Formats: sequence, C-alpha cells, structure tokens
Amino acid sequence: MMIPACPLADLPRGEAFRLETDPPVTVFHTDDGELFAIDDTCTHQDASLADGWVEGCWVECPLHASKFNLKTGEVDAPPAKLPVRTHEVVVQDGMIYVQLSTAAPNLPHCVTARLAGALA
Repeated sequence: MMIPACPLADLPRGEAFRLETDPPVTVFHTDDGELFAIDDTCTHQDASLADGWVEGCWVECPLHASKFNLKTGEVDAPPAKLPVRTHEVVVQDGMIYVQLSTAAPNLPHCVTARLAGALA
C-alpha cells in the first residue's frame, strides 16, 4: 500500500514526519538529503523514534539510546535487540510516498498487546 506522507518541501533536512498509520511510521530526511521510512516505535519500549536524534543514517531512541540504522532497520546495541521494519520511500511530483512493508513489525510487547486489544 502506497501512502502519501507530505510534500518534500515541507520536510527539511534533519527533520522527521510521523504518519499516523497503525503502527505509526516515520519518514526521516537526513542532513545528506536521503529519505528513509521506518516503524516509529522502538523495538524495546514504547518510544517514538520521530522524537529521537538523527546522525548520519542512524536514529537514536529517546528513551534508552539504542540506535537504529535508517537504511536497514538494524539496531546497534541493547536494550533494543530487534530491528525496526523499514519501508520504501518514493518521491513523485514533489510528494513523499511510503510503500508499507508487508513484513511483520517488531513491536514491544506493550504495543502489541494494545493493538490486539484495539482489534478485539
């Protein structure tokens, strides 16, 4: 599923834009001008990676400092142990679109339980 995120002109370099999908996805525009989209939730605990710090192609979780690679989703160090899901980003006619991954997300247990409750 291709989801429109925002106009490229509205997302300055070094900033992030959170999509209110379920689970949320965040688009990052790096200082180098690259665009990446990953699940917004840290795999360790319910924290928004959109609130984290971006350096190069890494984003640091604002709670416990695990870093996630924006290209691959891999995590560098505990407490997070699982990668975040990555999504394809496409820019067409100045608009950023996110192609959602069909892989299962690696969400922390508290978020998985909350989403399951919302579906019940």
